Amino acid sequence: MRESASPFRTQLLIICLPLVLAGCSHNDPTAPDDAADEASYDDWTAATHGNGVAPDYDTVLPQDVVSRLDIVLSAENWQAMLDDMTDLYGPFGSGGRQPGGFPDENPIWVPCSVFHEGTEWYRVGVRFKGNSSLMSAWRSGILKLPLKLDFDEYEDDYPALADQRFHGFRQLSLSCGFEDESLIREKVTADIFRAAGVPAACTAFYRIYVDRGDGPEYFGLYTMVEVVDDTMVEDQFAEGGGNLYKPDGTGASFAFGTFSESDFEKKNNELSSDWSDIEALFAALHAATRTTDPAAWRAGLDAALDVDMFLNWLAVNTVVQNWDTYGLMTHNYYLYGDPATGLLTWIPWDNNEALQPGKMGGALPLDFSGVGSGWPLIRFLYDDEVYRASYAERVQAVIDGPFNATTMVPIYQAASALIEPYVVGVDGERDGYTFLPSEGAFATAQAYLIAHVAERMDLAATYVSELR
Repeated sequence: MRESASPFRTQLLIICLPLVLAGCSHNDPTAPDDAADEASYDDWTAATHGNGVAPDYDTVLPQDVVSRLDIVLSAENWQAMLDDMTDLYGPFGSGGRQPGGFPDENPIWVPCSVFHEGTEWYRVGVRFKGNSSLMSAWRSGILKLPLKLDFDEYEDDYPALADQRFHGFRQLSLSCGFEDESLIREKVTADIFRAAGVPAACTAFYRIYVDRGDGPEYFGLYTMVEVVDDTMVEDQFAEGGGNLYKPDGTGASFAFGTFSESDFEKKNNELSSDWSDIEALFAALHAATRTTDPAAWRAGLDAALDVDMFLNWLAVNTVVQNWDTYGLMTHNYYLYGDPATGLLTWIPWDNNEALQPGKMGGALPLDFSGVGSGWPLIRFLYDDEVYRASYAERVQAVIDGPFNATTMVPIYQAASALIEPYVVGVDGERDGYTFLPSEGAFATAQAYLIAHVAERMDLAATYVSELR
């Protein structure tokens, strides 16, 4: 174990280990919800646990510290999680990819306690999450698995905990740094998007400890990411309540004739069987006027999609290089039907593989050569001279502002210095709980990012110059 538990945590574990002392049953996720148990929620306050407060971003997602979070669960519940993963992905450490691809269902939830700065949250739902990151880590025998927390998962079973929040947050996502030896890409890329005016989830660094019955173990340096359908929409949009979709599947390419409700999962308003906003975008995108009357086609598309925001996202995403999303993959974005504008707005998600050329043929070129009509939100918009000019202006704005060497090098250096003690060295990640092949790989990854931003600036500047 690389770092000892805090004095508070150590004392609590000695006095009140789950499954050992019945008198501390509130730390045992399997304890019954009787009156005595309800009375033992000693740390509960309206300000820290209640649903009537605004999300406290400074406490939950601080930008200048690496916070610590302890997840405590019974040995039985931990084993249930492992058994479920074996059913879904095969034996732990079995190598390669799961035959048949990704399973249709998510891993199971189990209850746990969460400790943060000496305070406990009770019977919080925890589960493994992710696709490639989860499968690859599991089958590689690495326990630094991505996680999701839901502080309100068990309210039906424990009414005294109804509407439990973590300083105003109901859910939080923990990204494990898969395929990122710098361990800062997830956080920094989201920051770049927001700096460019693109709505994106807020993030922060956390060191995660898991107690599965034998005391806290350091699982590594994670990036905490706010959940889009929990707090982000209400925080970054003037009005909440619009349809929020998490597309995934063939229809998420927006290719002609591929629309399917099942490919546009609703993250809210689930009881409404209305996908008319998505259908309107399909119809506008594929309207015959695209070739016969481009001005009318643009007007129709502008009435369905926040095209300015999409082009802004596209410029940022392409300049920084982010291959694991639209254009190569039919996932890792959200669409929000903003009531304030009546338009669908693009929201990026899952940025751990950004800031590098990538796989699957690599990130898209700035001029989208090779991108076909199977990705019409790129192909059709770039082929239109008005939209193409707007895209080029936004490429220039990206390298003039949020993504240039003057801006990014200090950001990279500060982020790396902040997390380094918890990644390498005596308090750093350890074998079986890290994706780093060596401690030197961390420093090499930082150097790469610095060289990468300079290279991308030059390429983007050349692109804009030649286009003009």
